[in-house]
Amino acid sequence: MTEANGRKADHEIDPIFLERWSPRAFTGEAISEAELFRLFEAARWAPSTYNSQPWRFLYARRGTTEFDKFLGLLIEANQSWAKNAAALVFVVSKKSFTPPGQQAPIDSYSHSFDTGAAWAYLAIQALKLGWATHGMGGFDHSRAPVELNLPPEHRVEMALAIGRKGDKSVLPEGLQAREIPNSRFPVVQFVLEGGFPKIE
Repeated sequence: MTEANGRKADHEIDPIFLERWSPRAFTGEAISEAELFRLFEAARWAPSTYNSQPWRFLYARRGTTEFDKFLGLLIEANQSWAKNAAALVFVVSKKSFTPPGQQAPIDSYSHSFDTGAAWAYLAIQALKLGWATHGMGGFDHSRAPVELNLPPEHRVEMALAIGRKGDKSVLPEGLQAREIPNSRFPVVQFVLEGGFPKIE
């Protein structure tokens, strides 16, 4: 079976899926806009319902006033380590789209799901280029839409830190022990043939 990064898959897969994880320790190295846009380009090619492409990526690179604003939207625990990221990104989805051949927009049932696929593409491309990513739900859900000037019909899905993986010694002491790749539930726990079993 496939093994990488101290992890072992139950079934044979490409090692890249085991190599990708979410560190918190970053070196503080800068990322160029050109390099960052290579990650967004990968996200661009994710699948979506009717090819509606509901994802939006709002970014701020280290050393800018926008970075400070984005950092301030994170909860304090995430600020303590995300401050060393090369870039912070807020991933947003658009909740409606106009199907081909129609004039009026309709609600998108899968806007969050499709945007998640785009984030996964970005994360894999980042790993291939030597960057680490860490997604976060820990941000101010009330302030973020206001301070990011979200238009109607948009939802902030997550925050995202991108950077070069650093040594865990840069982290607050309480986080250092957690700075290792974690495991996953076995496939048999979430894959069901024919549907969920009937509850007697």
